[in-house]
Amino acid sequence: MRRLALIIFSILTITGMSAQTVDAEAILNKTSQTYEAWGGVSVKFTAYVRMEMNGASESFEGMIRMKKNKFVLATPEMITWFDGTTQWTYMERSNEVNVITPSDDDLRIMNPMTLLQDYKKDFNVMYNGESTTAHARMAYDFHFTPKKKSDIEKIEVQIEKNASLPAKLVVRMRNQVLSVVIDAMKADDSSDGIFTFSKDFYPNAEIVDLR
Repeated sequence: MRRLALIIFSILTITGMSAQTVDAEAILNKTSQTYEAWGGVSVKFTAYVRMEMNGASESFEGMIRMKKNKFVLATPEMITWFDGTTQWTYMERSNEVNVITPSDDDLRIMNPMTLLQDYKKDFNVMYNGESTTAHARMAYDFHFTPKKKSDIEKIEVQIEKNASLPAKLVVRMRNQVLSVVIDAMKADDSSDGIFTFSKDFYPNAEIVDLR
């Protein structure tokens, strides 16, 4: 009994020390505050997509410019604009623009960084230890699980210790896993106009309004 009591005491002590050492909410709040203080952000990234059903995968590089809840995302095959209400996606191969009013899940898949702005409302957060980023920097790891039914099963977030900025985000869905490795991030004070699709630059594109 004495040995069992000592084991239980040790576990409680370690758990208590972990809770005091790592304040998940404070770390994530600092990351969110850093992002907001910049006003706008420009991010270069490498994305990896894996389909769980057939094992097919692909990777590509891209850039996203963000300001509050607005963004413009450019990849080799498409450009997506979101002005806070409407989303336009131009696909070069078909010369077509799809227009939608995106759901919260749509936005998190297109721009996982939005997670840092409203995670308290929609997700339960668990601290998952420390790791090393793809660029050999120390980081904190967090798991986000939806509080309500969602297309997203879990999101894994890696936050650099020194910079207090995200280094990697993994969005896990039932049939697909999207991993985004952040290669570079800097402040970018862009005008609001860049977050809205302009027909002037794509005069021959077919507009498909799906709203």
